[in-house]
Formats: sequence, structure tokens, C-alpha cells
Amino acid sequence: MTDVTGRETTGRETTEHETTEHETRAFSTAGIGGSGQGLGISDLAGARVLVLGAGVSGPGAVRILHALGAEPVVADSRPDAVELLQASLPEGVGCTGVGLDRAAEMLLDTGPGRIDLVVTSPGWRPDSPLLRSATEAGLELWGDVELAWRADAAGMFGPPRTWLAVTGTNGKTTTTSMLESICREAGMAVRACGNIGLPVTEVLLAEPRVEVLAAELSSFQLHWAPSCRPDVGVVLNVAEDHLDWHGSMEAYAAAKAQVLTGRVAVAGNDDPIASRLLEEAPASARIGVRLGAPRHGELGVVDGVLTARIGGRGDDDEVPLLPAVDVRPPGPAGVLDALAAAAVAMSVGAEAEHVAAGLRGFTVAAHRAELVDTVDGVRYVDDSKATNPHAARTSLLAGGTMVWLAGGLLKGADVDPLVAEVADVLRGVVLIGRDRARIAEALSRHAPGVPVVELASGDDDGAAAPDEPQQTMDRAVAEAARMATGGDTVLLAPAAASMDMFTDYGHRGRSFALAVGRVAGR
Repeated sequence: MTDVTGRETTGRETTEHETTEHETRAFSTAGIGGSGQGLGISDLAGARVLVLGAGVSGPGAVRILHALGAEPVVADSRPDAVELLQASLPEGVGCTGVGLDRAAEMLLDTGPGRIDLVVTSPGWRPDSPLLRSATEAGLELWGDVELAWRADAAGMFGPPRTWLAVTGTNGKTTTTSMLESICREAGMAVRACGNIGLPVTEVLLAEPRVEVLAAELSSFQLHWAPSCRPDVGVVLNVAEDHLDWHGSMEAYAAAKAQVLTGRVAVAGNDDPIASRLLEEAPASARIGVRLGAPRHGELGVVDGVLTARIGGRGDDDEVPLLPAVDVRPPGPAGVLDALAAAAVAMSVGAEAEHVAAGLRGFTVAAHRAELVDTVDGVRYVDDSKATNPHAARTSLLAGGTMVWLAGGLLKGADVDPLVAEVADVLRGVVLIGRDRARIAEALSRHAPGVPVVELASGDDDGAAAPDEPQQTMDRAVAEAARMATGGDTVLLAPAAASMDMFTDYGHRGRSFALAVGRVAGR
């Protein structure tokens, strides 16, 4: 492995070969499903660009396109969403709003009003009818991250920034936030963005200027950003998730591996798939992180202390960072996230003291193994962010006996391995959500002696009343409270997505907290 030394953080630092390859990827690679003609960022002046989705990524995409001289047309199934987007734009920035039917017609237009490029919201699946039509029309498909990357790499908004990308099935938000904290301690003008905070498109236009992007990137965003090569990228772990979107585990892992194509690649060596992706990464420097003692070129834990063995030092040199007991959230997952954030930050010049100060000053976000209350000796923990089996595993094995509250949308993931592993810690299980029957079947196979309660709701057929999710959660927590005894933990770790019943995982977590309050008599 190549040693990593301190780097300037005010711009992209590459060799002559890397610059040539970078430019090739940034300016000549067609978007996924594109015609292969290689639409360049400078070609957008005067171009008509269809922006699919008026949600979170839409406004930033419109602002970037406007700044580049393009004519943005925003399509969404919800007229009110387009109106809200238009109302949010700064004075002098505008866009045309259309419905999806009109957007489909525009994709077929070959006249003066034709569409030249499609910028899609990351949630749009490649097999959606509009995107298939765009592909058949020979149009390139970019995501908002691809748009931002190309604009930044071309210097359209000043010297290119330093991109630090974080991805993985679990731990992305925590690691990205830790990374931002460490980089700020090192004096960098850094901003967490992407799936956390502002979209990357909006960060490019932010004032004061942001020099370092700590970007949490999902597999969806990476799928639609084929030319993005972050300066430093980390894959934390790869477990079954979003297989309904990507179609296969191989395609899902390949999307994650996109962040390992820059100067420095970082990955969790305790995770077999992430470790393999690191071995195969084309980056000139590769850094592994592990819970055990680090080898040369890695970060790990030595005698309970987070320790680095990178940076051009001798093979036997170990640089202590901070005690593992000081890391929040506590436990193996939190320590691995901290090691990954440290590895990325140290790759762009952060020192050991910056790592220690940044991690000690870090505050865990809500709904991530958050203690809500203790009632009659029973702990109630909200890990609503555990939206897949791999994430739920960490909380279920955190220690003690659990009454598990689970269910939602499994997104194609297999829950059997998780149930088999955690069966011995389960006092009981309460299941909600559309895919609860699949979890119940796994429990019947691997934990037949554990009491299980299944709760149906109107959301099973998509016709729930507005207050139905809260009523279901109230019943679920009340059932869990009846199963629990002093010393147990009632754990909301759904192992599934929330949007069959709730707006998002935050809504689900808040609903859990309200239900716990009712159990406590508040």
C-alpha cells in the first residue's frame, strides 16, 4: 500500500496522469443510459435540461443549471411540489414546471424545443418509464451529484473543491458528521452535504465558500454519478439493502465502489465485501480500518485506544488518537465509524490532535440507538435509523435481553441471518409494517420459543387514516411493555424502511417516543 501524507485541502491534488484520467471521466463519459456522445458541462449554455423530481435535490440542480446558462424544466407528479420549488428559488432564478405526461412528450420532441439532458432525482429507478424513454431517445442521464461534480471539476465556480465521500450500507451519516467535526478542528472550510445537510449542488453556491465537501452519498446517488472521483472515499460496509432498486447485490456493491476511484480509498477491513472492494480499488493509496490492531497502512484499536499506522512513518510507529471509550455512539459500530472518519480526514492533512478533538466534540444524531426513557427498570431505545437487517444487528447485540419492535419495507433484504444470530437475546418481538410476515416467518424458523405479536394497520393496503401509524405504534409499544421485565430493553430497530407507514425514519422515531411517553403515563 502507498503511504498517505498530509495534503493541501483547498483544491484537488493529482498527478499529471490522474488529471488526464480525471478530465476524461468528468467531460467525456456519457451518463448511464446515455448516447455515448459525451455531453460536456460547457455544452449546457443554452441547453434545455429536464430535471426529474422537485424534491430535495431539485432546487440545487435548478440553481446550478441556471448559473451555467441552461434552461431548466422541472417535472414532478405533484404540481404543489413544483410550485414550492419555484417559490424557494432566489430572485432572478426560474424554471418551467410540467407534469410527468408532458415530460414524456418533451422527451420525444426532436424540434427546437427538444430536451438536451436529463438530471434525475437519485430516487428514480433506472427502469422507470421516463428514464427508459430518455435512454431510447439517446439522452444522457445525470444525477445531481454528477452535475455538481462536473461543474466543480471544470472550475465553473472557482477552483475545484476537495471531495471527501462517505458511503456504506450503515453508518454513513454518523461517519460524515464525525468527518466534518474533525476537518473543522483542523481549520478546514468544510461542510457536510449530500444525504446530510445541503445537497452538493447547493454547497457549490454557498457563501462563504466551502472548500471541503464531506459528502454522504447513497448507492442511488452514486449510480447516477458515473464520472465522480472523490479525492478520498470510504466504503464502511456492504450488506443487503435496496436490492429491489439495484436488481442484484453485485450492482449495489458496484455503486458503492464508485467512491474508491480517486486518490485515496478507505474501507472497513472487517467487512468482507468492503475489504474486497478496497483490494480491487484503482486508488493510488488504500487504507483499511479494523476493530483489531492495525497493520501498516491501517487504523485500528490497540489496548483500547484508536490508533493510526499511516502517513509515511515507520512500520512499527503507532500514533494514538483517543480512547475508544470516548467515542460516541459507543460500541463497535461507533468505533469503526470514528476510525473511518479519522482515516479520511488524516488523508487530507488532519493530525491526531484534530481527530481527538473532533470526535470528543461530536454529538450523535437523533434516532440512532437513542435512549428515550427508562420506565419501571425497562430501557426504551430508538434506533429507527436501522432501516435494514445489518443496521438492526448492532443494536440487538449491544448487550442484555431485548424486546424487539421491528417491521416495515425490507426492500428485498433477507432477514433470516439476522434472526438466527440474535434469537438468544430476544425476550419477545412486536411486528408492524407491510413486510412483518416475512420477519415472523424467520422467527418461527430460528426462534420458535420467542413470543411474537403481529399488528396490522391500514397501511397494509395503502389506505391508512392520518392517525393510523401513531395508533399502531402506541399498540406496539404497549405490547412490548407487557413483554418486558426490569433490566430488559424495548428496542425499536425495524430492520426495514419506514415509508409504508411513516413519512421517514425520523417520523417513526418520534412516533415511538410519543408511545413511550404514554406507557410512562405522560
